[in-house]
Amino acid sequence: MRLLSATLDRIRPSPTVAVTDRARALKAAGRDVIGLGAGEPDFDTPDHIKAAAIRAIEAGETKYTAVDGMDALKDAVAAKFARENGLDYGRDEISVAAGGKHILFNAMLATLDPGDEVVIPAPYWVSYPDIVRLAGGTPVILPCAMAAGFKLTPEALRAALTPRTKWLVLNSPSNPTGVAYTRDEIAALAEVVRDFPDLHVMSDDIYEHLVYDGFEVATIAAVAPDLRDRVLTCNGVSKAYAMTGWRIGYAGGPAHLIAAMRKLQSQSTTNPSSISQHAALAALEGPQEFLADFRRAFARRRDLVVARLDTVPGITCPRPDGAFYVYPDISGCLGKTSPGGTLIDSDEAFATALLEEAGVAVVFGAAFGLSPHFRVSYATDDETLQRACDRIGDFCAALR
Repeated sequence: MRLLSATLDRIRPSPTVAVTDRARALKAAGRDVIGLGAGEPDFDTPDHIKAAAIRAIEAGETKYTAVDGMDALKDAVAAKFARENGLDYGRDEISVAAGGKHILFNAMLATLDPGDEVVIPAPYWVSYPDIVRLAGGTPVILPCAMAAGFKLTPEALRAALTPRTKWLVLNSPSNPTGVAYTRDEIAALAEVVRDFPDLHVMSDDIYEHLVYDGFEVATIAAVAPDLRDRVLTCNGVSKAYAMTGWRIGYAGGPAHLIAAMRKLQSQSTTNPSSISQHAALAALEGPQEFLADFRRAFARRRDLVVARLDTVPGITCPRPDGAFYVYPDISGCLGKTSPGGTLIDSDEAFATALLEEAGVAVVFGAAFGLSPHFRVSYATDDETLQRACDRIGDFCAALR
């Protein structure tokens, strides 16, 4: 009798985690490795947020809470949605879970039946297709080329929809490209959604605070309020507040969907960490001025990396609107051989040779559904980024 479920055959381990683990193992073996694979800010969690968690521990706030979040945190999430996004949600329309990934997983598992389709523009965050597969659905991948700005067009969306399509996943700003949809671009996609009454939109806004050059973030439930009851607006504290390890994500959506997600969560994790919830409450209700400092640092790093990589032979590096990633094209490197003898016949081969031979860890583009590219996370200090770009430049210059 087989021990492991056949469900596991439908998914793969997270490539971003695999890259980070490989870089960590090489470092432990004494290699000089620069890790640009992890998608988390290098900044520490702000002090007032950490202090709130300490106060919660000292006050004995260590018991179970409501399954999908304390009322106080739900109220803070509702206030955030109203203040920053122009969205009006009540407590019964808000879910809090153990990270943004948990929110997405709950929503998919609560809504998908075998054969249901989920449209996912590529390049995509690596977990979207596997979450859909775990939930029994079928991911429908729509490639969005660099020449088109890595963005889904209304025409491509309309052509991909079928009677089985249940969700469209819309991530803006995007992981891995950093591109963000303008209000007009979202409105054009909303026009298509209106024509398909059974289609719902999962709007993943986790990077909304990390945009640059005056870009104005828009989210579909606000752009098209008539679609509000068909949109799940997903967010969390991980990226903006440098709280990746605290594991708090949240969402606003129709009450019946939130109730289904709550039912599912009641039989899986139950409530998110009570201490993390108090920290998230402080994040949402406390000072926000530090966010501007984070943005300035990330914008500077983005400009540094784009300027350096765009001059490397064989690489073209678009300038993103937000998040903390760039997604360079390596078409000019394909077909060449590395100094160590590796044939660069794919972006995976490029990333593997770059790590093993030059000591720079990046994530290959095929992991995100669009090749030939690789993703660089510039969520680290300027000096480290300079050294990494030097190594990437030297590696590419040595290809023959």
